[in-house]
Amino acid sequence: MVWKPNVTVAAVIEKQGKFLLVEEHTEDGMRYNQPAGHWEPGETLVQGVTREALEETAYEFVPDWLLGVYSWRHPRKEITYLRFAFAGHVAGHDPSRRLDEGIIRAVWLTPGEIRATAELHRSPLVLRCVEDYLAGRRLPLSAITHFS
Repeated sequence: MVWKPNVTVAAVIEKQGKFLLVEEHTEDGMRYNQPAGHWEPGETLVQGVTREALEETAYEFVPDWLLGVYSWRHPRKEITYLRFAFAGHVAGHDPSRRLDEGIIRAVWLTPGEIRATAELHRSPLVLRCVEDYLAGRRLPLSAITHFS
């Protein structure tokens, strides 16, 4: 049996003390998550996180740093996720853009609001990424190398 983790990308976006999250429909009901999704063939990790943020929030995300690489095994699904989380800023917003299927809305929350809703997070990585950002974790994007 070949084991393969699911590689995902996530955008951690802070503006004026609030973080951009999405409310999304899941099999467990409504959950909060960073704008995130699966890394697709043919794209770099930076291209993937930029695409996912736009599709899920209608915000143009510009990654400035690699926040970290996170491994998490879903306890019920027995799936391991390998998340590449990026921190950056927004360069624009298109409020008329249709959001991805399953996304209820994009919402800006304070760190306190994010901590208070931990039981509604899609995974424990949501809060961990915010806490790492607040702690000042930043890695240069040059830490990632893609070979053609």
